Amino acid sequence: MNRFYIWTIGCQMNKADSERLASNLENIGYRQVERAEEADTIVLNSCSVRQSAEDKVINKLSNLKALKRKRPDVTLALTGCMVNSNLEGLKERYPHVDFFLKPQKLDDLLAYAEEQTSQDEPEDTPVQVQSPTAYVPIIHGCNNFCSFCIVPYRRGREKSRPMTEIIAEIESLSDRGVKEVTLLGQNVDSYGNDLSDRPDLSDLLQELNQIDGLARIRFLTSHPKDMSQKLIDTIASLDKVCEHISLPAQSGDNEILKAMRRGYTIEQYCELISRIRYAIPDVALSNDIIVGFPNESSDQFQRTFDFLEEYKFDTVHVAVYSPRPGTIASRKMEDNIPSTEKQDRLRKIEELQERISIDKTSRLVGQTVEVLVEGRKGNKWQSRTRSDKLVFFSHDESCLGKLLQVKIDHAGPWSLQGTPVTSDNLCTK
Repeated sequence: MNRFYIWTIGCQMNKADSERLASNLENIGYRQVERAEEADTIVLNSCSVRQSAEDKVINKLSNLKALKRKRPDVTLALTGCMVNSNLEGLKERYPHVDFFLKPQKLDDLLAYAEEQTSQDEPEDTPVQVQSPTAYVPIIHGCNNFCSFCIVPYRRGREKSRPMTEIIAEIESLSDRGVKEVTLLGQNVDSYGNDLSDRPDLSDLLQELNQIDGLARIRFLTSHPKDMSQKLIDTIASLDKVCEHISLPAQSGDNEILKAMRRGYTIEQYCELISRIRYAIPDVALSNDIIVGFPNESSDQFQRTFDFLEEYKFDTVHVAVYSPRPGTIASRKMEDNIPSTEKQDRLRKIEELQERISIDKTSRLVGQTVEVLVEGRKGNKWQSRTRSDKLVFFSHDESCLGKLLQVKIDHAGPWSLQGTPVTSDNLCTK
């Protein structure tokens, strides 16, 4: 049996692409292995949003040169955001790579893999779902050219998948044991704008909420300028849609937001947050922040800090700005904030968010929450609440894929510890 290995770095879109590729390869008779050295086909799913991620891909490609020299029959493919329009340049730089595949454009590799599968191997091996959760892309590309972001240049303009196709895929996942799906897009709020009948994300959620066996629905990432009141009301009304929204602000200062080309003011963003919290009182909100953007003054950073302190998000992913070649910011703005200052601002926000997070999670101690068990980590089961909080607990039997009630005993800033309140045999499959 032919064996494959997939190495993935970057966002959830990349993870979803890798999962779908693995599923397709298994369907034509391939078996996934844990080490590149054991594989006949190796796929690197790359990210170039930040230089550090691209550097890791480059190092991985360099390390695989020796394996290709030793085993020239190994098929090596590179996909993801590093595969841009300059294919000839990539081929010249990495001659040991056999396939350069743009994101989601994997047909050439799959056709070649099918040719390599021997006739006596099963071609329709049923795919075994290893996790009760799955990522499902619903829209590819992005029409928002934020000045710091390379994604529109690498993944192209927005292209929505037909609703019938998405529903069929999620019905199939549910039939195979998946309990929770996360709908993905660079901007999920733009879903359907390019389709002839112009459905929107609210319409899709209404349809998915009716799928038997599916227990939870999540989606990310939303763009603040495109989140409608209709979508907010839909989230509030549907029982399977989780009370968790990722809504990146990126900055709390209007001049920086304008330089980032985000398309909204901080006042508009805060008004949106107020409407969401009014409609969905128990909502958990996640935020993304960039510190050290070109020309960000101390006062501008302080406005971001004060904004985060006032609105108290459940999660804040904070990153230090680094220029990406090809973006508007890299062409037109000087990266003029010292590295030491960037790191100091990063530390201040991380410390603030740790205080906010421990305050929020501590309120759950003594409460009983519903969790979906995702797998084991060490000697404990790892699960997640509807509001996307990690909960760990001990149990001797298999609890994978189960929806359980767990009483919270202890809270940390990033996870919770608890005890199932069900009888011993309810975790058994």
